[in-house]
Amino acid sequence: MQKTFRITDEDGIHARPATALVNTATKFKGTEAFAEAKGKKVTLKSILGVLSLGLEAGESLTLITEGAEEAEALSALEEVLVKEGLGELNE
Repeated sequence: MQKTFRITDEDGIHARPATALVNTATKFKGTEAFAEAKGKKVTLKSILGVLSLGLEAGESLTLITEGAEEAEALSALEEVLVKEGLGELNE
């Protein structure tokens, strides 16, 4: 499953929100979670991976989940992005 978001936080994705995403992704043991942007795909279970994307305001980020709890994981990750004011769903 996947959903694409537009980054709305003027600071982009920095350490605090990246940590929130990683902490959420690691709760789902039977599910792999990835972030894809700028032609690069990284695991959402690595803070360095997420930060290496260098996401800034206005850029797109696709969250991808695969596995037993993929729907729940994607929903939880979306909630973090939206609740933290980091991004909005690209319709």
